[in-house]
Amino acid sequence: MTQPAIAFHDGRTIPQLGLGVFKTPAEETALIVSTAIREGYRHIDTASIYGNEDGVGEGIRMSGVPREEVFVTTKQWTVDQGYDAALVACDASLAKLGLDYIDLYLIHWPSPQRNLYVDSWRAMIRLQEEGRIRSIGVSNFNKEHLDRLIGETGVVPVINQIELHPRFQQHALRAVDAELGIVTESWSPLGRGGQLEDPILARIAQKHERSAAQIIIRWHLQNDLVVIPKSARAERIRENFAVFDFTLDADDLAAIATLDDPGGRIGPDPLTATW
Repeated sequence: MTQPAIAFHDGRTIPQLGLGVFKTPAEETALIVSTAIREGYRHIDTASIYGNEDGVGEGIRMSGVPREEVFVTTKQWTVDQGYDAALVACDASLAKLGLDYIDLYLIHWPSPQRNLYVDSWRAMIRLQEEGRIRSIGVSNFNKEHLDRLIGETGVVPVINQIELHPRFQQHALRAVDAELGIVTESWSPLGRGGQLEDPILARIAQKHERSAAQIIIRWHLQNDLVVIPKSARAERIRENFAVFDFTLDADDLAAIATLDDPGGRIGPDPLTATW
């Protein structure tokens, strides 16, 4: 089925719902990815640090779906920051994926203590100009990191992938992204499963005869966020994709808004992460 896409400021688009493969075992990745693509997914999100880029590439080939129909995101890890290192890291990811180009390449974390993310960004600008990357973006960047990146290079990321879920809704950073013309993408969109038993979400799920996970994914979609839930089970992969035939109403959205908690972060803080 046709799923919604969100436009980037560089003229390209990204399928709004994708499959994340964080912590997916390398030996299982190909089958999981091919299953997702056959179920209708057209967006796969991986990273060099996940150790499964080769499985992602193999899964795309196993699916039988033409390469140009699948949107692939991968990310440069912090030890590969810097101009020359970023060029080498991109080539390594391309080789592992077995692809001629990457649809979206991200700086995984700003890692400000390294003070190299601007140099990495300059390398990524070059890689985009050379056609090895179609679009370039960032992950886990706060306002100060975005301001510096844009101020020193003049090039605005197309996307900022950040931790975002009903208990950590990131309104301020989403507003910064929107003002700069940057799409916001949600990682850990289900809160690592910790929110699936929430009574508010359970009530909304019962109302729509859906699962709590489907309610959360639908919430991301209706907030114009790109969302990449992870699953290794075929039935859950299928369920997570079955979210385009219902809509949350104003009461549902208002109820989910009450779940936001400034202390709801479950992953590392970009300002203090030490990698």
